[in-house]
Amino acid sequence: MKSEVAFDCLLVSHDPAVLGTMDRILQGLSIRTDVCPNTSIAANLVTDGGTDLIVIDLESEHSAELIRKICESSMRQKPTILAVSTTDCAIPGVHVILRKPVTPESGTRSLNAAYARMVQNYREYTRFALMTPVVVTDENETAQSAIVRDIGEGGVGLTTKQPLAIGTILSFPLPLPEVGSHLHIRARVLWNRPHGAAGCKFVHLSPGDLHLLHAWLESRYRFKRIGSTLS
Repeated sequence: MKSEVAFDCLLVSHDPAVLGTMDRILQGLSIRTDVCPNTSIAANLVTDGGTDLIVIDLESEHSAELIRKICESSMRQKPTILAVSTTDCAIPGVHVILRKPVTPESGTRSLNAAYARMVQNYREYTRFALMTPVVVTDENETAQSAIVRDIGEGGVGLTTKQPLAIGTILSFPLPLPEVGSHLHIRARVLWNRPHGAAGCKFVHLSPGDLHLLHAWLESRYRFKRIGSTLS
């Protein structure tokens, strides 16, 4: 049985009412939560990566600086930010606003929205290992052997003996484990490494192949079902 996807949250607040209410809801979503009342320490924890959700109480005058540091960081996958505020005004960099006083009902609605965004980000960035040999062909009909290391909703990771130039369009058939049929992939090389690794983004999948890939990926995802737990 596959385990549920586990997200990590950093809860930044001094307010006992915010801490108590939000912690209970986060536990209901099986989100691992660390509490940090100090925004300076929180900034160091977040920029190290690995945090999926930041719940930040805007009670501190340094809260805006923490949000700015997160937005300007070089992290490839930045966390979802939920701000607890005394107003409903939009805040640059904040994805969800929860207005005080925080109640179980309002906290649940806000965390539902944040959770949906976290799931979307997870799907976008997650790759599943394959290690499948294929033959890739570029626009000039030059073919070479490759290993598809991993695959996700947006693309694949490859390893080749001859480095792949960034921007190259590759075509290749890819068998999916446990499916019994091939995807017919066209993908563009987005980045490469000296040892032959490359990251590619899909530029074309037929509707049938797209459906097949999504079904295969869905069989490997398992998220907490928020409806039955929080509503």
